[in-house]
Amino acid sequence: MFELSGFFGLILLVLDIWAIVSIFGSRAGTGAKVLWIVLVIVLPLVGFLIWLFAGPRSKAGTV
Repeated sequence: MFELSGFFGLILLVLDIWAIVSIFGSRAGTGAKVLWIVLVIVLPLVGFLIWLFAGPRSKAGTV
């Protein structure tokens, strides 16, 4: 595996925080939110990418 550090690590941290905040604001159930947050925290890059394409959407983006 490769290591993300420096500027790219900071960008990944910001993206992961954004994902976690968005997960909290989603309409998903509590269990689903916990699973998504654990995935993003345990696997920062892979978890973020999976969430980006398949994760729950926030309330702000819906009508």
